Amino acid sequence: MSQPKSALSRRTLFAGAATVGAAAAAVALLPGAVPALSAPPAAALNPPPERGGGYQLTERVKQYYKSTLV
Repeated sequence: MSQPKSALSRRTLFAGAATVGAAAAAVALLPGAVPALSAPPAAALNPPPERGGGYQLTERVKQYYKSTLV
């Protein structure tokens, strides 16, 4: 009872991974390629506080503090 040999060897697997990596690098370097993840526009971000800091007591923060009460 011998088991059939798998057609997918370790060498084939690494060659396929290298090919996929090379293709991804080529696509990333193509001129005019659109980035997949882009940062939100600067206008959508809140302006920084005038005197430093940056902590804002939002509803999410209030909900977090309620969940930490013992």
